[in-house]
Amino acid sequence: MVYVFLAEGFEETEALAPVDILRRCKIEVSTVGVGGREITGSHGIKVSADITESELSTDDCEAVVLPGGMPGTLNLEKSPIVKACVKYCADNDLPICAICAAPSILGHMGILRGKKATCFPGFESELDGALLQNELAVTDGKIITGKGAGAAIEFGLAIATLLAGSEISNKTRAALQCK
Repeated sequence: MVYVFLAEGFEETEALAPVDILRRCKIEVSTVGVGGREITGSHGIKVSADITESELSTDDCEAVVLPGGMPGTLNLEKSPIVKACVKYCADNDLPICAICAAPSILGHMGILRGKKATCFPGFESELDGALLQNELAVTDGKIITGKGAGAAIEFGLAIATLLAGSEISNKTRAALQCK
């Protein structure tokens, strides 16, 4: 299961575009509400999460996705369950994906040291030890980072490539009319 965490103030496009892409690729995804089931994004869009963080089990965790947005990123980082799930993925060589401001969480946890990464401009100093790239989406091993809302499709496709392979992600790319 891929867990996409949603905290109050999350960037809607950065969360929902990857969820849509992964589901098109037949990858199992659950949105996880941090602090409750109904979460309001940074632009006032209310989303009903599939499960709450208290219902999450790492037993079936295959990857985590952290959307950015403010104050969503700060609220994600305050969650012990989010951080424990990220640590579980790091300890078990499972994909960890973060976009916009959310790579700062990985930076604060030391996960980006020596890894190529990108983030929303202005958060570079939060990516402790990362090898900064000026790309929409960057994959380095099992770490995928994205620049911001405009990169959400590329970010989602990068996750799909890692989890389902390039053939499936390229078919989805074509269906979405991406270049």
